[in-house]
Amino acid sequence: MRPPWDKYFMDIAVLVSSRSTCLRRKVGACVVGDRRILSTGYNGAPTGIAHCEEVGCLREKLNIPSGERHELCRGLHAEQNAIIQAAKIGVSLKGATMYVTHHPCFICAKMIINSGIKKVVYKDGYPDEMAKKFFEESTVTVVKLER
Repeated sequence: MRPPWDKYFMDIAVLVSSRSTCLRRKVGACVVGDRRILSTGYNGAPTGIAHCEEVGCLREKLNIPSGERHELCRGLHAEQNAIIQAAKIGVSLKGATMYVTHHPCFICAKMIINSGIKKVVYKDGYPDEMAKKFFEESTVTVVKLER
């Protein structure tokens, strides 16, 4: 039996997350427009920079809780990488849906709102109340994919 579209694209986001080099959480994102994949992204260090798998995690060493002090992470988030990749190849995300394995953080929420993405479908939660508040103030619809 063919999976429903939301499950299909979330399964792709989960597969994309397998490329993550983060030691704390593997996250994947898949941005879709008209049932076509526009861009994908996973969390990890910028191109050409050593990955956390190679040099360790500063946030882990400093015992920083999840959802806090994102500026101390050497990696980009999956959502950020998906938005950047679309920009790099000249693909508009206006009106698109982002499927992401975890609820976006506050920084990613701001980028999603400004990128023109209109819907976020996520699988697992993330401890960032500011992100939830920003999405509530925006025109972006955020839904948790029911299993």
